[in-house]
Amino acid sequence: MPFADKTHLRIPGPTPIPPRVQWAMNQPMIGHRSGECSRLVVENSRRLQPVFGTDQPVLLVTGSGTSALEAAVVNAVAPGEEAAVVVTGAFGDRFAKIVTRYGIPLRRLDISWGEACQPEILAGFLRQHPQVKAVFLTYCETSTGVLNPIRELARTVHQHSDALVIVDGVSCLGAVDCRMDEWGVDIMVTGSQKALMLPPGLAFIAVSDRAWEVIERNPRSRFYLDLVAYRDNLAKQTTPYTPAVSLLFGLKEVLNLIEEEGLPAIVARHRLMMEMSRAGVRALGLELLAPDAFASPTVTAVKGGEQLDVEAFRKELRQIGVVVAGGQQHLKGKIFRIGHMGYCDPLDVLTVFNAIELALFRMGMPVELGSAVKACEEVWANVSRTYHGSAQ
Repeated sequence: MPFADKTHLRIPGPTPIPPRVQWAMNQPMIGHRSGECSRLVVENSRRLQPVFGTDQPVLLVTGSGTSALEAAVVNAVAPGEEAAVVVTGAFGDRFAKIVTRYGIPLRRLDISWGEACQPEILAGFLRQHPQVKAVFLTYCETSTGVLNPIRELARTVHQHSDALVIVDGVSCLGAVDCRMDEWGVDIMVTGSQKALMLPPGLAFIAVSDRAWEVIERNPRSRFYLDLVAYRDNLAKQTTPYTPAVSLLFGLKEVLNLIEEEGLPAIVARHRLMMEMSRAGVRALGLELLAPDAFASPTVTAVKGGEQLDVEAFRKELRQIGVVVAGGQQHLKGKIFRIGHMGYCDPLDVLTVFNAIELALFRMGMPVELGSAVKACEEVWANVSRTYHGSAQ
């Protein structure tokens, strides 16, 4: 490629940063205990509430998304209590590893990778394990491109137990519908580097009143990840420890972008990119990992099959200037994953599939050039036609 620094990053995170956000983060540094920083913390917390679908304050933690997962575990589960983790992929497995690392008795519900957890399966599992005090779920399983039905799963948990419902929304909040309060989610967490269009380094956590009662009684030791400290300091318009100040500037601009587009339009844009991607994959004769009913609007996982060397394909694609992700754990070398979230639009999807066609063609695969792009364009055109027709 003529421009070594011009790369189309289409992995499920970190994702590209909008120029407006980059410029915002270049502002001169301010004191983290200054009035200006306090205003940033309070404003960002308040403006994140619609993204979560909650009236609860959103806590800002300087750390990766995994720090938010760990915070949920250590704050919500007391010593001796059992926890259940629904594992639909690598990040559900990460939740389970965190639980195990803290010596918490683990009840693990494993779902085949590429499938979503069904409410009836969860109901039967909970009947077998009535002692669990927290159920950990993954909204979007990044490793498989599956979106779990969190609203139905949360309802199922409440119908069959008094356990807290704790959800990893790291790879989808800001791109999908989330109604934490309405759905009965007790703790929802996410990170900065996915649909929220920021660099890695911030985690966001919202907690229900019911969960706060549990957290306040929990004698488990914690320090940096003590959510009570974050809640109490937010009430004082600050954070308990030094925040990532530049990212707070960036977050404010991200929230400007979200409010300008509007959450319903953002959700619709991500669903459109999902449908375009899936149509493009099918036009190439490749197989999707996740079924349509539970496909993620933020990442599409594609099987390599017997004919396609996934890692050689990713290398060829990188030579063209497009970066996609590979598989994780036992799916390594068997799938590739296309991220389409955050600072991404339908034209970006066309660019990706143009490059995918070319890479496959260069590798000698039986590809009709233009077929995948055409399929993507037809999806986009049909959506545009419906929109414009309804507006008349």
